[in-house]
Amino acid sequence: MSNVHFLREPEPANTEQEEKRQHLFAQATELSSQFAQRGAELDRLGLPPRDEIEALRQAGLLTALHAQEIGGAGLSWLDGLRLVRIISRGESSIGQLLGYHYVNSQYVYWATADGRQAWVLGAETVERQLYWGAAVNPRDPGLVLERRGGHYVLNGRKTFSTGAHVSDRINVNATLEGKIANFVVPTDRPGYVAHDDWDNIGQRLSDSGSVEFRDFPVYERDFILPLAEPFDPPQVQATFNTPLIQLVFVNFYLGTAEGALAAAIDYVRTTTRPWITSGVARASDDPYILERVGELQAALKASVALADAAAGVVEAALSKGRSVTERERGEAALEAYAAKINATHVALDVTTKVFELMGARATAAHHGFDRYWRNVRTHTLHDPVFYKAREVGDFALNGRIPPVSLYS
Repeated sequence: MSNVHFLREPEPANTEQEEKRQHLFAQATELSSQFAQRGAELDRLGLPPRDEIEALRQAGLLTALHAQEIGGAGLSWLDGLRLVRIISRGESSIGQLLGYHYVNSQYVYWATADGRQAWVLGAETVERQLYWGAAVNPRDPGLVLERRGGHYVLNGRKTFSTGAHVSDRINVNATLEGKIANFVVPTDRPGYVAHDDWDNIGQRLSDSGSVEFRDFPVYERDFILPLAEPFDPPQVQATFNTPLIQLVFVNFYLGTAEGALAAAIDYVRTTTRPWITSGVARASDDPYILERVGELQAALKASVALADAAAGVVEAALSKGRSVTERERGEAALEAYAAKINATHVALDVTTKVFELMGARATAAHHGFDRYWRNVRTHTLHDPVFYKAREVGDFALNGRIPPVSLYS
């Protein structure tokens, strides 16, 4: 692993931009509080989060990372990931959806061969406040594009597509005559079918069921990259979606854990009864509870600091544009992966141990406190964390950067 990186906060460009930044953080904090108040009910219902995405839209959070020149807030990735963390304190799935949107909607800026096309897509996104999803899971192939008349048609099924019902635009890749096609399409065209088959134990609002394409029309203007051979090495800058999506994971895991600890602290203050041999009148004065809260709080603060530092390193590498080297990208990605390892362990630990603070009555189903653990447990299986640890270890021991893929 590279030497310690000291995080330097970006200087605000001007007072107006800083006011907009502070406003977005205030909006996110308020929405997070609202989501937390309804968290147990939302989790039980597990419906597509249309109202919650609309709330993000109305708050201006969907366009936070887009350039000011096209009406966005011009925030850094560091700030965007912090917004993900804030929202996740209230509802983990909505934090995940916001983070995925940031990566999916920003991807075109560094991946698209035509800068003007990226600018047009971004301007439309800001003007219409569009929410972006994706159907690109490499472990779930099956989308086939065929020529038909003067355009193309897409057919096939993706088992998982986060934000399936709520997406306005999606990034898609598919095979076309043995080559790989990458394109962006609206979901309101005929032939897009989002299924209601997401029934996992956690992230129940992430709207991550399967999607199907049935003779879905695709046009030349939708393509964002030239056709590629299956094993062609990608342009380095175009691969930053991987370390950035990993940092999204990091931040919504940590936000979920922060939300769990905050809920537990409130419960201890208001509801938990002191143990009969504790010698204290209030559970909040129990020395064992105080010690455990301190340990969990310290672990979270350290993991958050590591996450922010990793975000700064990845953003600095991305800012080099097309001059960034594979080695620079790999070393930056490893900072994100180290943060992923740590955040996974810390979030699982915190969301489990909060019950030891609150006591047996906190396991009553109506509280829904188990949702924090279920959410983290569900998504941390997305890609095995021990493979991330292996990649970090291989670099430390052998100086090898991980091979470029949608997972590394």
